[in-house]
Amino acid sequence: MDSEQLLRQNGLRVTRQRLAVLAVLGEGGHPTVDEIVQRARKRVGSLSTQAVYNVLTMLDDAGLARRIEPAGSNARFEARVGDNHHHLVCRDCGQVEDVDCAVGEVPCLAAADSHGFVIDEAEVIYWGRCPRCAAALSS
Repeated sequence: MDSEQLLRQNGLRVTRQRLAVLAVLGEGGHPTVDEIVQRARKRVGSLSTQAVYNVLTMLDDAGLARRIEPAGSNARFEARVGDNHHHLVCRDCGQVEDVDCAVGEVPCLAAADSHGFVIDEAEVIYWGRCPRCAAALSS
């Protein structure tokens, strides 16, 4: 399904800004807002950072994008949604990679005590060093 159909299917108006941000997210990875702004501007020309924040908030609210916020890092966004996957984060360079759910069924982990909550998602961040940073440490 193309981005225009995706927006319409979710009751959202199709705009150049929304299409540009979806295109950037569709390239994969976990870009920061600044990275999204730079890459989206190449597609549509003038585009304010606030407009990108607004689009990202709307996409996140609609379930078309996911916001992740590793501790000590800027918020990052991705197009991979709805599968409750987790993330690997490099302590040195901040590289972020997806890692599939530990069990494969939502919420992937069982809390020792739910305190009465109906749990529908588990967010896990694995911290370590990416291969490049680990190799640099050992040399």
